Amino acid sequence: MSSTKIYYYQNSSGENVIRKFIISLQKTQQAKIRRTLQLINDYGLTPANPHLRKLAGTPLWEIRILGQDNIRILYIVPEVDSVLVLHGFIKKSQKTPQKEIQTALKRYSDWQSYH
Repeated sequence: MSSTKIYYYQNSSGENVIRKFIISLQKTQQAKIRRTLQLINDYGLTPANPHLRKLAGTPLWEIRILGQDNIRILYIVPEVDSVLVLHGFIKKSQKTPQKEIQTALKRYSDWQSYH
């Protein structure tokens, strides 16, 4: 078992936009997200985890939170045993919208410029 350090993207004014998104959700949705992030923290990024999926053609991965709303949390693995959580949204279509992917990629680019 290897633990994984989880980092959360903060915008230029220091606001944790991921935390803000999670807090905006219903309590049950918040609990599902926190439970999945805790599993990643405790046990690492195991390919057997049914909640994790690679977004084809990008360096991004997504955490899939199923339920009344299909919530997606986009993240990247910047180095071994670490995850950078970049963006969260409610998925309304079958395919992940390009706008959401671009938001995550821009945030990653911003993060790289000051790390």
